[in-house]
Amino acid sequence: MSRRRSVPWMHRFARPIIGGIATLGVLNTGYLTYNRLFGASVCPTNTCAVLASRYATVFGQPLSLFGMLAYLGIAVLALAPLLINPESNKSFRNDVEEKSWFFLFLGTTAMLLFSGYLMYIMFSEFVFGGKSMGMGGICYFCLFSAVSATLMFVLTLLGRAWNDRGSLFFNGAIVALITLVGTLIVYAPDNSQNTANAYTITDGANRPFYYVESETGDAEKQLAEHLKSTGAMLYTSYTCPHCCEQKHLFGKDAVSILPHVECNAAGKDAKVAVCKQELEAAEAQTKQPAGFPTWKINGTYYSGVQKLDQLAKVSGYKGPQNFKNEFKACRQAN
Repeated sequence: MSRRRSVPWMHRFARPIIGGIATLGVLNTGYLTYNRLFGASVCPTNTCAVLASRYATVFGQPLSLFGMLAYLGIAVLALAPLLINPESNKSFRNDVEEKSWFFLFLGTTAMLLFSGYLMYIMFSEFVFGGKSMGMGGICYFCLFSAVSATLMFVLTLLGRAWNDRGSLFFNGAIVALITLVGTLIVYAPDNSQNTANAYTITDGANRPFYYVESETGDAEKQLAEHLKSTGAMLYTSYTCPHCCEQKHLFGKDAVSILPHVECNAAGKDAKVAVCKQELEAAEAQTKQPAGFPTWKINGTYYSGVQKLDQLAKVSGYKGPQNFKNEFKACRQAN
C-alpha cells in the first residue's frame, strides 16, 4: 500500500488564514469608510489629518472604500474554493483553486505595493517630513492594512507549490509596474488651483496645511462676530480636517473673526494646557470623549462640526440666518 504524501501545513491552512486576514481588512476599511461618510466629526488625534489628506480620497470617494472592496475580493478568492465539495466536484474545485491562486497572487501583489507607497507617504510627510507630527502622524488603521497586505502576499507565495515561477514573477512584475504608475498618476500634485484668495491654515512655522476656500456671506460674518462678542470659543487643531470643515461653513473671510484656541503643540500660538483643561471639562459635562473641534458657548460644550443654524440657536444669535455654505472636505496643501 502506498503512503499518501503529507501536505505541508502551510498549503492546508494558507487559504483560511488569508481569508481571515482579508475579513479583518474588510472590517478595518469598512469602519474607516463609515466614519468618513457617516460618522461623528470629531478628531481625537493627529491621525485624522492622514485619513483626511488628499491621499485618503480617490476619484472623490474615500480610499478606504476601495480598500474594503479589495479585501472583500481577496476574501472571496481565498475562501470560495473551500465551499466546493471535493468529493462530488473534485475537478471543478481543482480548477477554481488553480485560477484563484493566480488572481490571489496578482491582487496581493498590487495591494502590497500600494500599501508600501502609502506607508512611504505617511512616514516621509506626516511623521518626519513637511507635515511632521512625530508619532502623532502614524495612522494605525493604515499600518494595520499595510501589515495585512504583506502577510497575505507572503501566505500566497508560500501557500502552494508554484510550478512556473518564471511566468509568475513576470506577471507580478507587470502588475507591480501598472500599480506604481497608476498610483503616481492618481496622486500627482495638483497645482492648478489658485490659493491666493483662500484662507490658509498653517502650522507654527507658517507652512500651509489646509485651505478654506468657501465664500463668506453677511449671515456667516455676523454669526462669527456674535460668537466672538458673547465669549464663545472654538478649540481646534491645525491638523484636524473636521476643524477646517467647521471653518469652511463660515467661509474664508469669517475665519479670522472666529474666536479659537490652537491646541496642537506644533501649531501657531498653541495653548496646550488650556486645551487640556477645557477638553477634560467637556468630557466631564457631556460624558463623552471630547476631541477637535469643540465649542464652548455660554458655558456648554459641543464637540464635532456644528451646523451654523445650531450655533446660532445655542448662542442666542438673532441676525440673518440665510447661511449658504454646505459641508465640504477641505483641500490639504500638497
